[in-house]
Amino acid sequence: MKALRIVFMGTPEFAVASLDRLIQAGYNVVGVVTAPDRPAGRGRKLQQSAIKQYAVENELPLLQPDRLKNNTFLEDLKNLQANIQVVVAFRMLPREVWDMPEYGTFNLHASLLPQYRGAAPINWVLINGETETGVTTFFIDDQIDTGAILLQEKTAIGPDETAGELHDRLMDLGSELVLQTVEKIEMNTPTAHPQTENQELKKAPKIHKETCRINWEHPIAAIYNHIRGLSPYPAAWTVMRNGETTQEIKVYRVHPEFEEHQLPAGKILVGKEAMKVAVPGGYIRLLELQLAGKRRLKVLEVLNGLHLEKNAHMV
Repeated sequence: MKALRIVFMGTPEFAVASLDRLIQAGYNVVGVVTAPDRPAGRGRKLQQSAIKQYAVENELPLLQPDRLKNNTFLEDLKNLQANIQVVVAFRMLPREVWDMPEYGTFNLHASLLPQYRGAAPINWVLINGETETGVTTFFIDDQIDTGAILLQEKTAIGPDETAGELHDRLMDLGSELVLQTVEKIEMNTPTAHPQTENQELKKAPKIHKETCRINWEHPIAAIYNHIRGLSPYPAAWTVMRNGETTQEIKVYRVHPEFEEHQLPAGKILVGKEAMKVAVPGGYIRLLELQLAGKRRLKVLEVLNGLHLEKNAHMV
């Protein structure tokens, strides 16, 4: 059995579950590496990462490098004398970092690699209408998400599951896989196999604002998957043209209604307690929205304060 000294690297809430699982299991986490504090919000106050908050609360040694090749950081990292590094939702590591510990550096990725390599796998599996995903641990190498696979765990995707809901499930599933991976390394029984490249690979690039814009001319199922795949963050959005005015709207929750009709795509229909948009193959019933400068609301609350012209439509 190996006596492990672990350095954990991560930033967002997704990573906290894995770090906490290791701490609760009694592993020796000798240091935590996370992003520097960043200004955020309207007041631009310095914001600590979720991992930093956890590390401070649990009195874990903490490093927050601006640059991962900085000599001071590399020396501080070396002085922690870790023999294994665990990475969850962090940034790309240079060789000087991932090659440092004796037993290597492994990463948790929220997809079934080699599918959906990249920054936003949870969003893209939903946007693409997948019915299955999972989590993977793998040894880090010079490329992004290409290293030898250690363990994988699959899970079915619910037909109405949102990115936020899937995020939380994969966070828990991933934390258990991280623990299992560390246990195998501790017992000297890890088996790693190369990723198979002889298949059509789907990517998971970073999500940008224009990625999130809804195209109401797409098929109804594609629009539905697009919206749930971006909910609640960063959120799908559209522009509503109402008479002479236009307004940007974020769309969080909808329901597809499959039905043939002859209405133009984007046409808004309003009933007593309903608001829906005509699309190819049916209607997208809007359930939760956020008008520019307002808070997120159920559609009934939106309709109470909104007068729609007959020609109102989404563009």
